Amino acid sequence: MSIVENKKAYHDYFVEEKFEAGVALEGWEVKAIRAGRAQLKEAYVVVKSGEIVLLGAHITPLATASTHIKPDPTRTRKLLMHRLEINRLIGKVQRAGYTLTPLNLHFSKGRIKLEIGLARGKKQYDKRETEKLRDWTREKQRLLRNRSGANRASRSG
Repeated sequence: MSIVENKKAYHDYFVEEKFEAGVALEGWEVKAIRAGRAQLKEAYVVVKSGEIVLLGAHITPLATASTHIKPDPTRTRKLLMHRLEINRLIGKVQRAGYTLTPLNLHFSKGRIKLEIGLARGKKQYDKRETEKLRDWTREKQRLLRNRSGANRASRSG
């Protein structure tokens, strides 16, 4: 069940592979995410000293957060994956010119997981091409719907 999606990631990148990672969260963050107060729009994933971390993800604390904790909405959060997966991702990011982007935050068996995409950046003309293709498929579907409706009307009359 998806909590929040990063639609901008598919606009800016070609996502080639997807991975699921756990997120090291504090208690107030879990409560806020369950209340739907998470945002991945400006977030990105980087490799820091052999670990994969999520930066820039904004989790707005609830008003009922604890009095003795000062919540930081955009703190760095560690992502939890198997060492072999991490090493493979690090290799691809360093050698092949890929980048890691957060795609969506979702529940999996009662836990909050982050789907990460191994992606390659799009150029401006790629974005325009994607937009044209989407518009053309939408137009095609509209024409087919109109045509099938006209055929039914002519047969019944």
